[in-house]
Amino acid sequence: MTITYEWRGDFENASLDALHADGFGTPVARTDWRARLEDHSLGWVCAWEDGVLSGFVNVGWDGGAHAFILDTVVAVDRRSRGVGAALVAVAVKEARAAKCEWLHVDFEEHLRAFYFDACGFRETSAGLIAL
Repeated sequence: MTITYEWRGDFENASLDALHADGFGTPVARTDWRARLEDHSLGWVCAWEDGVLSGFVNVGWDGGAHAFILDTVVAVDRRSRGVGAALVAVAVKEARAAKCEWLHVDFEEHLRAFYFDACGFRETSAGLIAL
């Protein structure tokens, strides 16, 4: 089966809600993803397999030099096949094409190898305040 990747791909909110619930182990929400992404994102990448949304990453930005990887998610039954790294690779390419100078990501410790080894991010110092 072939997986295709689409920058600023069209999707149904319910499909992205279901993917988030599956990928993050949370209840299905009813989020207006389309409005959220149109208002706050440089773009997003959808991974499709046989017409099913199987992966997604959001690329937020500051309107200038900085873009941010958010909500990288791959369906549980499609993991360990390079889908996540391919999503991020498209995000990197498109952020670069938009003339962004930096692509940031923060993540939980168990995702360290994914972002550093599979995706090519490098370690930096950063700060965080829990709100």
